[in-house]
Amino acid sequence: MTAIYTEDSIRTLDWKEHIRKRPGMYIGKLGDGSAQDDGIYVLLKEVMDNSIDEFMMGYGKTIEIEMTDNFVKVRDYGRGIPLGKLKDVASKMNTGAKYDSKAFKKSVGLNGVGIKAVNALSSNFKIEAYREGEVKSIEFASGELVRDDEIQKTIEKNGTLTTFVPDRDIFGEFHYIEEYVVILIHNYVFLNSGLTIKLNGEKYFSENGLRDLLEQNMSTDGIYPIIHLKGEDIEIALTHGNQYGEEYYSFVNGQHTTQGGSHLIAFRESYIKTIREFYKKDFDPSDIRTSIVAAISIKVEEPVFESQTKTKLGSKNIGPNGPTIRNFIGDFLKKELDNFLHRNSEVAEALQRKIIESEKERKAISGIKKLAKQRAKKSSLHNKKLRDCRIHFNENDERKSESVIFITEGDSASGSITKSRDVNTQAVFSLKGKPLNTYGLTKKIVYENEEFNLLQAALDIEEGVENLRYNKVIIATDADVDGMHIRLLLITFFLQFFPDMIKNGHLYILQTPLFRVRNKKETIYCYSEDERTNAVNKLKNSPEITRFKGLGEISPDEFKHFIGKDIRLDPVRLRRDDAVKDLLEFYMGKNTPERQDFIVENLKIDVVD
Repeated sequence: MTAIYTEDSIRTLDWKEHIRKRPGMYIGKLGDGSAQDDGIYVLLKEVMDNSIDEFMMGYGKTIEIEMTDNFVKVRDYGRGIPLGKLKDVASKMNTGAKYDSKAFKKSVGLNGVGIKAVNALSSNFKIEAYREGEVKSIEFASGELVRDDEIQKTIEKNGTLTTFVPDRDIFGEFHYIEEYVVILIHNYVFLNSGLTIKLNGEKYFSENGLRDLLEQNMSTDGIYPIIHLKGEDIEIALTHGNQYGEEYYSFVNGQHTTQGGSHLIAFRESYIKTIREFYKKDFDPSDIRTSIVAAISIKVEEPVFESQTKTKLGSKNIGPNGPTIRNFIGDFLKKELDNFLHRNSEVAEALQRKIIESEKERKAISGIKKLAKQRAKKSSLHNKKLRDCRIHFNENDERKSESVIFITEGDSASGSITKSRDVNTQAVFSLKGKPLNTYGLTKKIVYENEEFNLLQAALDIEEGVENLRYNKVIIATDADVDGMHIRLLLITFFLQFFPDMIKNGHLYILQTPLFRVRNKKETIYCYSEDERTNAVNKLKNSPEITRFKGLGEISPDEFKHFIGKDIRLDPVRLRRDDAVKDLLEFYMGKNTPERQDFIVENLKIDVVD
């Protein structure tokens, strides 16, 4: 059948229709709040960015946030949006002051979209501007204007109050995780000395900028005091820990560029060059950067990002007439880091010892790595263990954030997931039995142990998490004692060798239902005893109750419900006061009654006779 293509086929979407039909273009992805980059946090950030821009221009030292699961309020004390333009700013695309480089020279957003996206994707959106004793209030529902008040007198201080409720028709049954909001707030205050942010009455403030950020995020002390360097439009903090891998926090104009970009590439290159020149030795780049923990913040005129969510910087220059970002960062490090190391010989000596230790370990396992790669290349086991998907996180596909890999155990469980998965975005890696306990072992075990070597290759993380092929790595095991043990063993592996994967929010646990309650008309899947009780009460008339003992017992047709749009995931998170070494010792070290009791009580083990 030939599709009819006439003038009637052509239509123009207005601004709100376009945003609501294509939200991914504006906020990256939707999500229910269980992931740190889910859309509901982007909505908050878009509102906050406007308040931060006011602070950066010298207006309003306090921002107040009131938040529940039902609404968000953000009040700043900046200049207030000009009252006559309030409606346009909230609802007319390509409208904003940020096109005027004099008013917002180094602003986060430049395209006048952010607040409009919040409006269109909220079931209720209200914005009030207070300016010179007058107030203008306007309200929308799903982007449609529902109230436009006349300008009135007020005694409120200058500024803007924005209230919004994310639309549940778009985001589903979302919920804010306060810890993720606090991370966002901490980043704002770390990058803006003198700014106070209040969240539901609690104050957040930073005196030492990026040094505070590192101290906040590091789970153990560095091997030398944090090096903190500040210049005009640039700030850098760095140290080395004892963890594997590299850990970076990069920012542009106060925006957390979680995927890095040109400024992070320039920092990594320039850091290598400066260290080599200081020690007058051609160290291998991986030896210099292994175990580094660093934060870099720069300010750029008219920044160019690779997506509307501004997670990766694409700019090459600091400004229209400025130097390249590469030269700007390189010149800064060459002068300031070199001077610091010359003035602080103890730090320079500690850093050199760390580089030499990394060099020794790398050389010790280089032969093992080569043999492991050869074995993996010849072995057909790799293809049997990994059932890959078509879209990956380290590609430019617009669906890349949807890419996931399920790590499961046993042929029946992996078979059910494989048959019910979305082959475009969902991969499956099958373990053979319980993996090795890697606690206390060195990284060479990753190459000597076939399971972990193949898993590392499947994830493509040997050279760093920036090459990770899947946005979400999901541990999918049975909800029994053996399943919990496998979870712990896998989490131990990632904590031990790839902690930045957890810190960057890539590791999750799949929730699967424990019970199926059904009658002839309806089926309800229950994830807890309470849900089962509620389902039985709802269905009445003696419904049939099935207890799933393992993932392999769930048919592929049923599994589609659990790994589709309604998937339930528990993020594996490291809090700022979690000491990785102590965590590993408690969970995977010498067995104790206290550990056994804690695991049974806290890790959702459901034992049914």
